[in-house]
Amino acid sequence: MARPELAHGDPTDKWRREAPILPRLGGTDGRGPGDEDTGMSYFDELYERHEDPWGYTSRWYEERKRALTLASLPERRYDSVLEIGSSIGVLAEALAARAERLLAIDVSAAAVERAARRLAPLAHVRVEHHDITRGVPEGPFDLIVLSEVGYYLGRETLERTLRGVRDRLSASGELVTVHWRHPIDGLELDGDAVQSAVAGLGLHRIARHEEEDLLLEVHSRDGRSVARRTGLL
Repeated sequence: MARPELAHGDPTDKWRREAPILPRLGGTDGRGPGDEDTGMSYFDELYERHEDPWGYTSRWYEERKRALTLASLPERRYDSVLEIGSSIGVLAEALAARAERLLAIDVSAAAVERAARRLAPLAHVRVEHHDITRGVPEGPFDLIVLSEVGYYLGRETLERTLRGVRDRLSASGELVTVHWRHPIDGLELDGDAVQSAVAGLGLHRIARHEEEDLLLEVHSRDGRSVARRTGLL
């Protein structure tokens, strides 16, 4: 079972009974070793079929997950934020209210175009077409958000990418990761495996929210709780 996309042509927003085979970025996907463009092609084709493939604007699951993500952020505002895998920009739009500057990136050109339209009124937000497997944008960032992206990478690519993410964090920077926990057809990793890789970065885990469907964690260079940061303790 995969984190379901909208069924093609299904206006009732029902979850697909059979999930598609999803290729990895930056590695093999069963169609030829080392074909790094296959993942990008898959996502571009997906966005050609669906305006909003995962129902970010229509599903209560996604709306609630955004609220959980925003509520988990230890700081009220951040100077510089990076969202990796921004899709059509729905979470980025919410993050923008907490950021002085925000960079939203995605591997799909079609997704970037839609996100750019959505976020155009926000002068402090940039949207860029970027393949995270080729490197993390220059920081430093006070907050990096990696939501529903990690399991599309092979294990080695994921670990290399996560090290790059850690190196782009500011002195008090924070990494928020959110991932679907159910097995994903055709992929090496699931959400729990991604979170295990994040745990190996040597950052302080300061928040964790676990459900059957998702796992959300906040890791930080600053191990203090919100109460300690704000003088309550």
